[in-house]
Amino acid sequence: MYIFHAHSYKRALFRRCQVENINQLYPFSFLKDSINPSSSSSSSLSLSLNPEENGDLFFHLSSTLLHLPSSSLQLKTLSPYQKKKKILPFDLLQSFFLFSFMGAGVSSDLDAQKGTTNFQLKTGLNDVPESCISSIFMYLDPPEICKLARLNKAFRGASLADFVWETKLPSNYRYLVEKVLGRNPDSLCKKETFARLCSPNRFDGGNKEVWLDKNSGKLCLSVSAKAMIITGIDDRRYWNHIPTEESRFETVAYLQQIWWFEVVGELEFEFPPGSYSVFFRLHLGKPSKRFGRRVCNLDQVHGWNTKPVRFQLSTSTGHQISSECYLYEPGNWVHYHAGDFVIDDSNPTTKIKFSMMQIDCTHTKGGLCVDSVFIYPSEFRQMRFK
Repeated sequence: MYIFHAHSYKRALFRRCQVENINQLYPFSFLKDSINPSSSSSSSLSLSLNPEENGDLFFHLSSTLLHLPSSSLQLKTLSPYQKKKKILPFDLLQSFFLFSFMGAGVSSDLDAQKGTTNFQLKTGLNDVPESCISSIFMYLDPPEICKLARLNKAFRGASLADFVWETKLPSNYRYLVEKVLGRNPDSLCKKETFARLCSPNRFDGGNKEVWLDKNSGKLCLSVSAKAMIITGIDDRRYWNHIPTEESRFETVAYLQQIWWFEVVGELEFEFPPGSYSVFFRLHLGKPSKRFGRRVCNLDQVHGWNTKPVRFQLSTSTGHQISSECYLYEPGNWVHYHAGDFVIDDSNPTTKIKFSMMQIDCTHTKGGLCVDSVFIYPSEFRQMRFK
């Protein structure tokens, strides 16, 4: 949630504030009943934005918009993705308030014998300075910026500013552009860079994929089963690669039956600082389509309830973690958590190794699809893999 708050000014004479054509302001939602004159000697002007509720922006306006002194406006960013705090000139935000409500009329009348002044202001969104809009956009999420860019020419122009989109890109975006897109980072504007990196981009022979989360700009990675070392993968008695629409890579490794089960993968990459989680995407049973409907053959599923599978994760920074888990939910894709690792500023390039194994040779196991390994920011864990 974002909260704008103006303070430390004398009570202004409040007359009326009316908003017209509010239906034209989507995605703005204006709370008219929140405008109340204050009887105290001081009052406040606040604007609240909550991007987590269906992507809408909720504006809350209290007290009067007129006769405010040139104080300052404090902007506090409470978003889980942005931990910034910035002081903006009040005149900038005041102009945004006064001009942003699509034909809003504001009037204030004082008694003529006590120094009456008549003030009438009639403006629209096109009159808001692009620099003012751009300053606000720096604290909004990318989907919200794209929605607001459709309002008019001024908002569209403000949404193209490089300094706006540079705040949405990860710190290693130049590395990503060179390694994944194969382009010079300076040849693309920042908005185009963000848009291209949000699309899934494959590298290392098409067996690995990287993209940015469009809401937060966080880095996400996926490693195909073809990029991993699988014991017995070349022996068709044990393993097969089967095509499927249920994989990002259009194919999965299917285990028919084996005694020694082991899958190992490695990745060397420049991660932005932060905490990351590693998941194996697995499926008990052989999925397919019959007459346009999904079916799953469970005939070869066996041996996974006898002993648990061991998941291991290690990094070049010395971090190691190991866990065990029984495979479950036949017929459904499940993300099994292998572990977490942390990247700090002193480790620009990190090598990680992940594996899963069940090497108890007292029994066979089979009927398992190995799709890929996902690497996500740890804050996505509860949100995406419940």
